[in-house]
Amino acid sequence: MKFSESWLREWVSPKLDTQALSEQLSMAGLEVDGIAAVAGEFSGVVVGEVVACEQHPDADKLQITKVSIGSAELLDIVCGAKNCRLGLKVAVATVGAVLPGNFQIKKAKLRGQPSHGMLCSFSELGMADDSDGIMELPTDAPVGTDLRQYLALDDVTIEVDLTPNRADCLGIKGLAREVAALNKLEVCQPEFTPVAATIDEQKAINLKAPSACPRYLGRVIRNVNVQAPSPLWLTEKLRRCGVRSIDAIVDVTNYVLLELGHPMHAFDLAKINGDIQVRMATAGEKLVLLDGEEVTLQADTLLIADADKALAMAGIFGGLDSGVTKNTTDIFLESAFFAPLAIAGKARQYGLHTDASHRYERGVDPQLQRTAMERATALLLQIVGGEAGPITEAVAADCLPVKAPIVLTEQKLKRIVGHDIARSEVTDIFQRLGLGVTDSAEGWQVTVPGYRFDISIAEDLIEEVARVYGYNNIPNQAPIAALKMRRFNEASLSVSQMRQVLVDRGYQEAITYSFVDPKVQQALFADQPALVLPNPISADMSAMRLNSWPGLLQAVQYNQNRQHNRLRLFEYGLKFIPDAAAENGVRQVPVIGGVVVGSYANEHWTIAERPADFYDVKGDVEALLALLSASARVHFAAAEHSALHPGQTAAVYVDGEVVGYLGALHPEAERKLGIKGKAFLFELEVAALGLRQIVQAQDLSKYPANRRDLAVVVRSDVHFADIVASIKKVGVNQLVDLKLFDVYTGQGVAEGFKSLAIALTLQDKARTLEDKTIQEVINQVVSVLKNDFDATLRE
Repeated sequence: MKFSESWLREWVSPKLDTQALSEQLSMAGLEVDGIAAVAGEFSGVVVGEVVACEQHPDADKLQITKVSIGSAELLDIVCGAKNCRLGLKVAVATVGAVLPGNFQIKKAKLRGQPSHGMLCSFSELGMADDSDGIMELPTDAPVGTDLRQYLALDDVTIEVDLTPNRADCLGIKGLAREVAALNKLEVCQPEFTPVAATIDEQKAINLKAPSACPRYLGRVIRNVNVQAPSPLWLTEKLRRCGVRSIDAIVDVTNYVLLELGHPMHAFDLAKINGDIQVRMATAGEKLVLLDGEEVTLQADTLLIADADKALAMAGIFGGLDSGVTKNTTDIFLESAFFAPLAIAGKARQYGLHTDASHRYERGVDPQLQRTAMERATALLLQIVGGEAGPITEAVAADCLPVKAPIVLTEQKLKRIVGHDIARSEVTDIFQRLGLGVTDSAEGWQVTVPGYRFDISIAEDLIEEVARVYGYNNIPNQAPIAALKMRRFNEASLSVSQMRQVLVDRGYQEAITYSFVDPKVQQALFADQPALVLPNPISADMSAMRLNSWPGLLQAVQYNQNRQHNRLRLFEYGLKFIPDAAAENGVRQVPVIGGVVVGSYANEHWTIAERPADFYDVKGDVEALLALLSASARVHFAAAEHSALHPGQTAAVYVDGEVVGYLGALHPEAERKLGIKGKAFLFELEVAALGLRQIVQAQDLSKYPANRRDLAVVVRSDVHFADIVASIKKVGVNQLVDLKLFDVYTGQGVAEGFKSLAIALTLQDKARTLEDKTIQEVINQVVSVLKNDFDATLRE
C-alpha cells in the first residue's frame, strides 16, 4: 500500500523524520518497500492568476496571456494549453525558476511575442507522467504564494508491503493506529458527523446469503452533479497514494477506501429495478463488468443484484449496466461487510484483482460500515451536491464474526519472548493497540476488536507485545540446551535396516501412491472391501490400498512396457484396512512388501540363466527375518491367499502369529494386470515382527566338531521344517549345525517317498566328543524320526 506521509501526520505525527518513521514501521512488521517524493525538484514556481488571455496573432495553438503573481507588474507569458482561460489560477514558473531535469526558465520570444515565464502542467513539475493542459488551482489559491508551500509538496509517498494478515493497515486509519501505538501517542481522528436525511426514499435490502454477507448498508442520494470536478486536495491525496482521479463519485469512494480502509461502491439508482438482493450467482449467469468484459459467473460467486439482474460481483467489481455515468443524476451508495472466505480467491477465478477484493479477502472491520457510509455521504454532498435519504441496514447478527477472549499467562510470555517485560508495560501495549484487556492473577484476558483478524491465539498476542516493545529492545541471549544421550533400544528392528538388507540383495526401493486403481485392487483382493474416496484425484486413484502389491505390480507393468524385464522392487509404507473398531473406521498398518520378476541374476557369462522362483523370494524374506536373530521364532507354512497362486503360497509366522505372506502371483491376476512372466510377491507387517533378540557373546569351543551324514526316507508330504524341529529336540546341547544337502526321488526309493540327505555337525564346549557319544546322538535322531515320521535309513 502507498500512502502520503503528510496525510498520515494529519492523524498522528511522531517526532521522527521520514527515514526513522520508515525504519520503525519495518521493525514493527510493516515493511517499507520504498520512499518517493510526491513532486519533482523545482523552485521559483508560484501561484498566479490569468488576468488577460487572447489568441496569438501568428499561431493558432498559442495564446498570449497576462498573469498576475502579486507583484506590481503583470507577466507576459505565451501558453499553448487548451485549458488556459481568463480568471484561471495557475502554477507560474517565473524567470530564473528551475524545473525538474535542471531546466531553467529564461526570458524568450515565441513567434515574435515576449514570454517572461511559463504556465506549468502537472507533468512539467514531476507530479504526473502525463497531463492534459496546465495545472488548474482552486479559485481561492492565494496569488504569489510559493507553489511547494501552497500544495505542501515537501512530502513523500511511502510504500508498505503488508503481509496478508495485516489488512487492518490497508488504510490511513489503521496505519495511524499502529504508529500511535508504537510511539505512545493519541490518534487525532477527524470527526465524522452523521448526515441527516433530507428525503425519505430508500431501497429495501434482502440478505439471501447471510453467511457470506452478514451486514449490508445502502443509501439513496438524489440530484447529484456528476460533472462537478473533484477538488484539488482530494485528487492530490489520491495521487500521492497511487490512485488516479476518475470522477467525483469514484474519487470519494476511493478516498474513503484509503482513509478508513473500507471499500464502497456507487450504483446508478435509475438502473436498479426493485429491491437490492445479496445472493449467490446461478451457474452460467452473465455479467458485463465496468471494464466492458463479460464474465460467466460460477455458483459460488456472491452478487449484488436487483429483482431482474446482477448489478455487481460483491466486493470485487461493479457491473457496467449499473455503473455511474456522466448522465447519472441519482445514486445508490453501498457499504457492506463481506466474509473473507466468501471473497478469497474469487477475483483470481475471473483473472481480476481490485483494491476492494484485496481488502475484503483479507478482512475489513465488521463494525465500520456505518462510519464509512456517513463519511462518504458527507463528502459527496460537499462536492457533487444532492439530497440524501436515510441509511437502510440489513444485518444477520448471528453470522457476524465474534472473537472469544484470549488468555495469556505471564509465564508463557516470558518463556517465548525470552525476556522479562514489566506487567504494566504489557497491559499498556494492549491498550495502545486498541485491545480490551483485563488483568488476571496469572496474566491477562484480552478481547480482540473486529478489525484484527490476525489475532486468535495467545501466541499472536505475544507477537504483538514483542514487536511493539521493540525487537531491538529484547537482549540477545544464546540458547541454552542440555545435551542428553538419546535412548536407543537395540532390540527395536528399524526400517532402515530392513531397507538395507533388501538393497544388498539387489532390490530397488519404489514409492507408490496410497491411492490405487480399484480395478487393480479388485483383481488381487476380490473378497475384501476397500475404502473408496468420496473426492478422488482421478478414477484410477480412488481407493485406499489394502496391500502394497497393487502399486508395486503397476510399477512392474510400467517398467515392463519400457523393456525392463528383470525387476526386484520393494516398498515400505502403510496399508489401510477397514475396521469399525479403529479410529475413523480404518486401521493403518505399516508394511514392507516386494516383487520379483524375471531372471534370478543379472545376465553374466559365468552365471547360468534361470528365472527367479519361490525359493529365491523365500530366501530374501528369510534374510529380513534373520534380523530378528531368533530363527526358532520364525516358521513358514503353506497357506491360501486371493492374490497368490494356490500351492505356491506361504504364510510367515513369528511367535505363532501370521505377520505376512509370500508366493507367486495368481495366474488370473497376472492375466488381468498384463504382467509378463511369473511374478513373486511378499509382504510383512513391520509392527508385528516385535523386538529382535539381542545377540549374546559366547565362548568358542576349543574342541573339534564332528560331522555325520544321514540319508532318511520319508513320505513325500513330510516337510523338512518338521524334521528339523524334531532333530533339534534331540541334539539341543551338542548339535551346532544342520543342513539338507540332497533330495532324491527315483530308482531305489519307493513311489510316494523321498530321500533326504542331512548333515549333522556335533560339538561340545567342555570336551572332545567320543565316537560312542556321537553314535548315541545319531541313534536318538534316527529313533525320533522313525517315531515321528515313520522314517527309515536309506540303504
